[in-house]
Amino acid sequence: MKAIQKYIIVAVLVSMCVAAYLLFLTPFDQQKPEVGEPAPAFSLSDLSGGMVRFSDFQGKVVLLNFWASWCPPCRDELPGFQKVYLAYHDKGFAIIAVAIDDITPSMVKELGLPFPVVIANERAIRDYGNISSIPVSFLIGKDGRVLRKVKGEYAETDLRSDVERALK
Repeated sequence: MKAIQKYIIVAVLVSMCVAAYLLFLTPFDQQKPEVGEPAPAFSLSDLSGGMVRFSDFQGKVVLLNFWASWCPPCRDELPGFQKVYLAYHDKGFAIIAVAIDDITPSMVKELGLPFPVVIANERAIRDYGNISSIPVSFLIGKDGRVLRKVKGEYAETDLRSDVERALK
């Protein structure tokens, strides 16, 4: 009986290693959620302890950005996000900044972020492709489907043109 248990344990470990290996071999664009698929629902805490739900933004174009305060490229893209947000917020565009680190309200104030900042949880990180490097952004259309995925900095000019197209 013990030999069978050892084989089962080895088989499970090998399967897990193969799955992890394949995940890292899968190009970012092909990881879940893929462009065209529904964006995973989430419910995340904001800095005041309130809940921000994806369903709260139904019918809007949403930029979901995974970032950290210690990440230079993340901080570099924030001014462009702010400009696009201020230009299109009244037209149905929203940004949700998903912090993967400990961020404080004073940091958010210092950065001048006019959009919601929420704290990532393991489920959101997993559901959005096992986020392992940042920044990572998902532009989600009014229908709740992923329009674009960006690994690394999302240039202001690209975001602006993508949002303009999505709002039409």
